[in-house]
Amino acid sequence: MTAKETLTVLVTGASGGIGGAISRLLAEQGHRLLLQGRNAARLQQIKAELPHSDRHQILVADLCDRAARAELVRSCEQLPGGVDVLVNNAGIASFSLLSDIRDAELGRLLHTNLIAPMALTRDLLPTLQRSEGAAIINIGSAFGHIGHPGFGAYGASKAGLHGFTETLRRELADSKVRVHYLAPRAVDTPLNSDAVNDLNRALGNKSDSPQFVAAQCLRLLQSKHGRRRFIGWPERLFIKVNAFLPSLVDSALAKKLPLVRQFARGETPPTVQDKTAPSAL
Repeated sequence: MTAKETLTVLVTGASGGIGGAISRLLAEQGHRLLLQGRNAARLQQIKAELPHSDRHQILVADLCDRAARAELVRSCEQLPGGVDVLVNNAGIASFSLLSDIRDAELGRLLHTNLIAPMALTRDLLPTLQRSEGAAIINIGSAFGHIGHPGFGAYGASKAGLHGFTETLRRELADSKVRVHYLAPRAVDTPLNSDAVNDLNRALGNKSDSPQFVAAQCLRLLQSKHGRRRFIGWPERLFIKVNAFLPSLVDSALAKKLPLVRQFARGETPPTVQDKTAPSAL
């Protein structure tokens, strides 16, 4: 995998469902974890449950706060051997029509999902570039590639993260840093609101466990070259069709608009089973 068997991995959003699953799996593989989040008690609980818990460390920080982010970077730089891997997992979701999104929510979502990981990656690059096993894994979403009604702001933030990942991979092509992108479909985590869960059930959409997503993350980490990986079927098909024949996806999703609008506005529409639409997250 790398020239260094035991890696020091910074996982942002480690207190969430996907972040916790990634941390547990990497700890089981013998790696050293730096667990970032805003909830110290939750981070401490996750750390205590990890194999060899004494070798891991929690870093409480709000990544949208410049000073807190700078302190986190300083902590990473001061570690013996520095940091080998950055997993940009921290993120928030939003299910609402564009007309219902206020500026504060829009700014918080774009800052958390796009600006913060870009800034953190930039600031950690000098440390990462000193590692023989350096890697960056950005956790995106299928909605970064399929413009789904009700998820405009969220999808835009993840589309931006994909564009950033692609550019960074090319900028660092002559370096030792491997840059990966992982796009899950719906995942069973508390990040999903009740409305999102109800929409998924109504449309018959499938979802994955955080542990399954974590396994895909590990596969990327074990790759010798920067990769991008999309999770789920028919989501992978929809992404390809959307790239080459977007009008077909336009037509398929247009049929779902009444249902999406009702769930987004908190109404209770009749249950519908339709497996032709991509998952909601």
